[in-house]
Amino acid sequence: MTITPLMPVYPRCGVRPVRGEGAYLFGEDGQQYLDFASGIAVNALGHAHPRLTKAIADQAATLMHVSNLYGSPQGEHLAQRLVDNTFADTVFFTNSGAEAVECAIKTARRYHFANGNPQRHTLITFDTAFHGRTLGAISATNQAKMRDGFEPLLPGFAYAKFNDLEGALALIDDNTAGFLVEPIQGEGGIRQASHEFLTGLRKACDEHGLLLVLDEVQCGYGRTGKFFAHELYGITPDIMAVAKGIGGGFPLGACLATEEAAKGMVAGTHGSTYGGNPLAMAAGEAILDVMLEDGFLENVTAMGDRLRQGLEQMIPNHDHLFDSVRGTGLMLGLKLKSDSRAFVAFARDNHNLLLVSAGENVVRILPPLVIDESHIAECIDKLSTAARVYVPAADD
Repeated sequence: MTITPLMPVYPRCGVRPVRGEGAYLFGEDGQQYLDFASGIAVNALGHAHPRLTKAIADQAATLMHVSNLYGSPQGEHLAQRLVDNTFADTVFFTNSGAEAVECAIKTARRYHFANGNPQRHTLITFDTAFHGRTLGAISATNQAKMRDGFEPLLPGFAYAKFNDLEGALALIDDNTAGFLVEPIQGEGGIRQASHEFLTGLRKACDEHGLLLVLDEVQCGYGRTGKFFAHELYGITPDIMAVAKGIGGGFPLGACLATEEAAKGMVAGTHGSTYGGNPLAMAAGEAILDVMLEDGFLENVTAMGDRLRQGLEQMIPNHDHLFDSVRGTGLMLGLKLKSDSRAFVAFARDNHNLLLVSAGENVVRILPPLVIDESHIAECIDKLSTAARVYVPAADD
């Protein structure tokens, strides 16, 4: 037998973490790594944050799972806190971002069904989007690397260019249910929606009776210095999928919606065996406790500004390699003039700096939201040191 016990769908690198502390990971060989990947924007409070670990341990010793056949005081409490702090009136808890997106798609379709318009089932989505790996989520993107070999995919999606408002509006027809969009595309290369684009989609939804569905799985939950990225635009969605930072590393996601948008989601229309279990709710409560403390989001903004400043000051010293900085808060991208994946591997293997590659030859810089200036200085130093000795491949 040649296949590995873990199905070989990930091209895993040589880093093998066994312990984490704050902004650092430690491999089984004792190597220490500065983690500016955060599990791809998941570890919002870093590793082994005492508030989070205590909440999980205490709940695990009390009650982990009972199923959604019964009342959920834990889920009700966390849902109410999210309702109190967002646009939403109701919340469905999931185990992942992809599940949250699936719920968002179903909610949007069911809304029009409940209104007597079942033909309005098509969501307009955008190029280079990433919404997860389920069949529904990969059907919502036009990227061949996500779709090839999994056809036939689900109907009910149309594709426009990101930040092309005119092109998106031109796709609206009698079958349109709404738009599904990331305010900031993470996998796509830290591509940020323009103010005109996102506010234009909101306006079109209001005018045509459509739903604005936001995927804030990566850009939400404090990552931009706002609780959610759409706050930067002064608009609200009708439905929103969130995950990653919501559990700080514990598997958790959520679909948030207004009462109107969720009107079709009645008993029996959706479900989840594990979604909203007491253990996940405890993790979500601990994350929210810290994130809603006075000054937390302001500090994310301040650290994001400081990190961006350091990156921009570094670029002229290595302009053969680095092009520009994009993004906001602690969701930043460093655009390279060569293959970003190769540089991410070089920085990891030679300088113990963990980053994440993305589309358009962008290196994603996604540190824990609790970093301080010492971590930023260490990151910039490691990046500069790596850039001085890195030699791009000839075909980059």
